Amino acid sequence: MTPYYQRHVFFCTNDRGADHERPSCNQCGSVELRAYAKARIKKMGLSGQGKVRVNSAGCLDRCEQGPVCVVYPEGTWYTYIDEEDVDEIIDSHIVDGIPVERLKIKPEES
Repeated sequence: MTPYYQRHVFFCTNDRGADHERPSCNQCGSVELRAYAKARIKKMGLSGQGKVRVNSAGCLDRCEQGPVCVVYPEGTWYTYIDEEDVDEIIDSHIVDGIPVERLKIKPEES
């Protein structure tokens, strides 16, 4: 069976508010960086059925490592800071299939 999407990327865009004791990904710019990733994937011709889908997600419960995104079907978790990090995830993992080790969240950091 062929999956509907080759890869599915979820960006946590949860916002707990500035005064919450736990951080949240939206406070780190995740909404803007998800929009950037989605637009770049579309511009590269990688979006759509059988290709790549970039979605917003509610809390992925790893905000202490945030902002975070996860790439499926591999289940590779990333943290990122800026557009350059997002570009590296897209170019290396999404396009070439090579995870970006320096941005990966290790299982023990859960």
